[in-house]
Amino acid sequence: MMLAGCSGDRSILDPAGQAAREVAWLWWGMLAFSTVVLVVITALWLYAFRGGRPTQRSSRDEQRIARRWIIGGGLLLPGLSIVVLLAFGVPVGQRMLPLPLPDGQQAERIEVIGHQWWWEVRYPEADGGEVVTSNQLMMPVGEPVDFHVTGADVIHAFWIPRLGGKIDMIPGRTNVIRLEADVAGVFGAQCAEFCGAQHTNMQLHVEAMPRDDFDAWLAERQAPPEHSDDHQAARDTFVEHCASCHRVAGVSDGQQGPDLSDIGDRVSLGAGRLAMEEGAIGHWLRHHQQLKPGNRMPSHDHLDAETLDALGAWLETLSP
Repeated sequence: MMLAGCSGDRSILDPAGQAAREVAWLWWGMLAFSTVVLVVITALWLYAFRGGRPTQRSSRDEQRIARRWIIGGGLLLPGLSIVVLLAFGVPVGQRMLPLPLPDGQQAERIEVIGHQWWWEVRYPEADGGEVVTSNQLMMPVGEPVDFHVTGADVIHAFWIPRLGGKIDMIPGRTNVIRLEADVAGVFGAQCAEFCGAQHTNMQLHVEAMPRDDFDAWLAERQAPPEHSDDHQAARDTFVEHCASCHRVAGVSDGQQGPDLSDIGDRVSLGAGRLAMEEGAIGHWLRHHQQLKPGNRMPSHDHLDAETLDALGAWLETLSP
């Protein structure tokens, strides 16, 4: 069980970027140093309880020995540990700051806003206009990305363990962290600051892809959506009951809940709470307060199951 966190898409011990690699080396160094301290302290503790004839000392000698332990164990050892940690940790943290890049290179800008308990992701500099999505984050591989993060309600924390350290998302304040993925792939992310009862179920799907694929992904979400007449009744239900909170491109402009314009293209619902598959959205609409108690979407007891399933079936078609 102790080794369960050593692998997987959220393991800091399997870095996929330079910042995460430096954090991992720092962690290994701290583990090695703390192990040495533990072994030495344990050996001294055992030595103190060894059998044998007690040593006779004067009160002055006892005071001298006590001062040595206080100065050595209480001041020098903690002080040296902090200095060494800062000597290695400060440069690691500095390299995650949005400092100027050589040759005038510009980092990709992605804005991430934490809500209870979901993620809003914005691409304000996308060619053709801003792209907005929810609970998924796409980024180019092999390029620095500046993540501008904030919180909409309480303090959250943005953390992609395989790419770097975490940073707080504070309401009314924007923090910036620079990360870069060395390899393409899917990385797990998690809110790392307790933010309420469903903090554990606030996960973010992160995917790094080649620049051409990333640009194509953005372009797909800027194309005018097509809505067939096959789901007109479901669309009318959405407009009547959901549109004031949720945005669907070409249908509604709600800003209170997650943007649903590409919900059919996502891998999960409820910020990782439920896998996306046929019928999943209808199931979520009927049971979301059981699946994720306390979420801010009201229950839909006034709508029958058939209507909710039809609404879910239409939402599943929303894919660029």
